[in-house]
Amino acid sequence: MPNLPEQVRDPLRGAMLEALGWLPPDWPAWARVAGIIAALFVLAGLVRTALEFGLMQVRKHMLRTGSPAWLDILFDSAVLRRSARVVSPLLIQLGLLSLPKPHGLATIVLYNLLSAYAVFCVVRVILAYLDATLKHQTVFLRHSPRQQLSIKSYIQLAKLMVILGGLIIMAAELTNRSPLLLLSGLGALSAVLMLVFKDTILSFTAGVQLSSNDMLRAGDWIEMPQVGADGQVVDMALHAVKVQNWDKTITTIPTWRLMSESYRNWRGMSEAGARRIKRTLSLDATSVHFLHPEEITRLERIALLQPYLQKKRQALADTNAARLQKLSPEAAALPLNLRQLTNLGCFRAYVSAYLEQHPDIRQDMTQIVNTAGTSPEGVQVQIYCFSATTNWQEYETIQGDLFDHLLSVLPEFGLRVFQQPSGHDFRTMMQGAGIPAAPASSARPIPDPGSPDAASAGTAASAPAPAVPPGQTGANP
Repeated sequence: MPNLPEQVRDPLRGAMLEALGWLPPDWPAWARVAGIIAALFVLAGLVRTALEFGLMQVRKHMLRTGSPAWLDILFDSAVLRRSARVVSPLLIQLGLLSLPKPHGLATIVLYNLLSAYAVFCVVRVILAYLDATLKHQTVFLRHSPRQQLSIKSYIQLAKLMVILGGLIIMAAELTNRSPLLLLSGLGALSAVLMLVFKDTILSFTAGVQLSSNDMLRAGDWIEMPQVGADGQVVDMALHAVKVQNWDKTITTIPTWRLMSESYRNWRGMSEAGARRIKRTLSLDATSVHFLHPEEITRLERIALLQPYLQKKRQALADTNAARLQKLSPEAAALPLNLRQLTNLGCFRAYVSAYLEQHPDIRQDMTQIVNTAGTSPEGVQVQIYCFSATTNWQEYETIQGDLFDHLLSVLPEFGLRVFQQPSGHDFRTMMQGAGIPAAPASSARPIPDPGSPDAASAGTAASAPAPAVPPGQTGANP
């Protein structure tokens, strides 16, 4: 036990002797010391209660609407309550050091226990401060329009280090040894510690890289098929990242896997304020053809196509005039030797013009309407653009309205959507070919084995056939 300075020890010891005089003189020495220690515990409890009440009153006056963040964390209720409890063991220890008699074994053990308890209280104060910091950052992330990096992994690592340091200091106080001596003994267990905290070290390193490179934030939409994750990041802890999928399930991903494996982050889409539309229309290849003059006249009435048709017809006229000068009259009469408009090309031009005037399509981003090739499903017309919103429901509505309109205008261009034939199509083909379809009632039902019809049918089937006279056939004359 340490010794107090004389200017502190003498007044306290005088007060302790005066307190001993209040006890009955016939009590033995150990009982008088025990009474003083019990009084110290009661006094420490009263001081703690009064201090906690005073700190909570100060908190009410200090915290007001619009107070700075550091003030909210410093005057958190858990931090103040736990801070008030640090005073109790220190006050009791001060009383033990002021006892006039030499310190016995029981007093030394009690002093060491109080030292360990004081360290425990200080550790709890630090943990409460870290929890308050994390809680304030979580609330800020929830209400802030601009998402920030999560510090939960750093907070958890700091709490782990504080707990380990507190355990070492508490063990040193209980054994009356230096903490450095205990730390030197941990060197021999370094291999075991590395094995035990392997995941913690890997996860912390991955968390530092994710945060420093701004690769992942709370609230990001990520897609990681190898672990079944496709949703929003709701929590970034030291050891794991929680992703709430769109079906409201939770997928937990070890933090180190986010650095060792690939995943897709859709944050760029949210920051750009646009969402990509990339879909194809499968058109029947037999419906693609050159436009006749009457079809061109009819399409010229479409306002969106008029600029394209005027420009295209002029370009075709110039090109064909040059070709006609080089072709013979027989070759010039063949349409394949001249450039002509097609219904598919006019349809693509119409789609491009429709996208350019659509209010829900971003005009400052890429817009492509092209023929992506042919396949067993027909001619593939690909439409590539970006919606002006990232909201899922609004995005699907815009995309649905866009393709509803395009499917509706296909007949105006003489185009048809490709689809696999159904039973109704085959029935229509059979009727067109004059093949009657068998009615559903033409099949004779199978009688129930227990019914009279089944019995009669069985009797008729088991009856012997009539004999045929010799020299006659079974055929009717």
